[in-house]
Amino acid sequence: MLQALIDASVRGLQTLDYTPAQIEGALETAFGVDSQLIEDGTYFVVESASSNGDSLTVGCGGWSKRKTLCGGDHAPYRDDEMLDPQNEAAKIRAFFVHPDWARRGIGTLLLSACEAAASAAGFTRFEMGATLTGVPLYRAKNYVEQERFAMPLKNGESLPIVRMRKNL
Repeated sequence: MLQALIDASVRGLQTLDYTPAQIEGALETAFGVDSQLIEDGTYFVVESASSNGDSLTVGCGGWSKRKTLCGGDHAPYRDDEMLDPQNEAAKIRAFFVHPDWARRGIGTLLLSACEAAASAAGFTRFEMGATLTGVPLYRAKNYVEQERFAMPLKNGESLPIVRMRKNL
């Protein structure tokens, strides 16, 4: 369910910012379910009822109390060491919205839920590795660009990522 949402989101919403090779490489290397977020209870899912009453998963996103900046289970450079809320920023992670539900406030809803939960856990700063597609949303929510870097992908491509931060 979540991986299908992630695939649809990336293939449907990131085509203006990334090449087809970058998108496929990112799905193979970086984008995917992060079971650590689910296990930690810091991952949120937005559902909506379909016309026949079934539940549709239309968005997902989370925050982390661990050092990994971005990437799913199969991403390189994972660091599951716990963060210190007094000295480190919670990581905002793994936001995906189904293309049919884009621009309806789902990303904002997820971001608000993540910030509130991380704040309740003692964090006063937030950090993320944003996709180029996500930067406008995060900028509108007072996140500030810190640096740009390229994440190497298994297919030889690289994925431009923007490290962004926000203080309460």
